[in-house]
Amino acid sequence: MATTFKTLLNNDVTSTRTLLHEAIPLTGTIVSGTYEPDANIKNYAHGMFQSVYDYPYLSSSANHIFDLTVGYSANCILSSSTATQNAKKINIYNQMAQTLVGYDDSGNIREFDRDGDFSGGTKMDAAFFVNFARLLTKDEIKKGSFQCTLSTSGTYADPHDGDAEITLYDANAQNEYKVNSPAGEYGLLYTSSATPTHDPLDDGAVGLIYYQAGIAVITASIWKGVDADPLNPAQSANYFGSRLAPHDDIYESFTDSLVSGSISGSCNGIRNRIKNVQFNNTTELNSTIYFCRANHNEFNYSSNPTYVNSSKIQVKETSLDNPVSYITTVGLYSADNELLAVAKLSEPLKKDPTNELTLRVRLDY
Repeated sequence: MATTFKTLLNNDVTSTRTLLHEAIPLTGTIVSGTYEPDANIKNYAHGMFQSVYDYPYLSSSANHIFDLTVGYSANCILSSSTATQNAKKINIYNQMAQTLVGYDDSGNIREFDRDGDFSGGTKMDAAFFVNFARLLTKDEIKKGSFQCTLSTSGTYADPHDGDAEITLYDANAQNEYKVNSPAGEYGLLYTSSATPTHDPLDDGAVGLIYYQAGIAVITASIWKGVDADPLNPAQSANYFGSRLAPHDDIYESFTDSLVSGSISGSCNGIRNRIKNVQFNNTTELNSTIYFCRANHNEFNYSSNPTYVNSSKIQVKETSLDNPVSYITTVGLYSADNELLAVAKLSEPLKKDPTNELTLRVRLDY
């Protein structure tokens, strides 16, 4: 137990913030269901979303990767009383929108906006949502690191699928991210087509990536493919997915899938068209650093009871020798001398009146 205390002053304490990043690659083989029959894909009785795991989800070794769902606004042309799970699809959209976009001045839920400017512009009234697990995103997704490559035609078993392959990424998001969301910062997702003439910065945004929430919102109109214009507001989100023949511009109706089909069915179609998802996560490490200074005339005596025997210092050979101690531990105490933290040195440090020591103690949280 310590018998001598030294008060830490303001110039003895400082704080730091460090961001640690980890690359997260998710291949399409995992996302599309590596284990037959889709043993790593979990659907629920409520049918409102499905969960993707990296291993059969009944196994104790399985890690949750993300949840996938689709939805549309009540104002969307796809919404109708005859649509399958119509209320649930609207509820999903509203839940995501009120959490990620918030409310307008009249108390109405805002719709997702392609350019992030709520004053106007094209809305995303039909979208699919990828909610990444906190295990992967940690504190947030690193800005400018997100990429998702998928096919807007058939599955990747089709040798012609490369013709309709697009990559979504948050171009220059580290400098141009948005801050007008109640869920934190977010960036715009641009497209890059397999056709080299496409400029992603001229294509406009087709989705949003919310960094702290770990959620990607992607407009359903990308399923029109590269042969159509997914950004033309005059064209509604009418198409979903697979081409009926290679190099044919006839697409399976989006309405047939999203309106007549179930949410799980739409999620299955989306998963089977994802080739790759990758991003860097971020772990924010906050630290408080204490500089514990032992001046030449301090801490030269040990508090160990065996240091003294019959009023004589055991480590002195003659009465003229300087007192000597060996520092092995630093204790941080509260104002009323209650021990709060202990730091151990890797090896004892010799301390006597001829030297001074500064020990750097860091607390991470």
